[in-house]
Amino acid sequence: MDYVSALLPPVVMAVFFIGLIRVIVKTQGGSNKAKEDAAVDAALARADSTRQAAANTDA
Repeated sequence: MDYVSALLPPVVMAVFFIGLIRVIVKTQGGSNKAKEDAAVDAALARADSTRQAAANTDA
């Protein structure tokens, strides 16, 4: 019975890790991709405009 208690934690962690990887792979692309890309583009545009505004006030 000791071997069962020794093997159980690694097996449980492996199952959860495989599940996590499957969720990550499934959520990449598809309908979420356009929404995520738009959010990143908006964040980059905000950062760029902030940087340009700071450069204009320093000059």
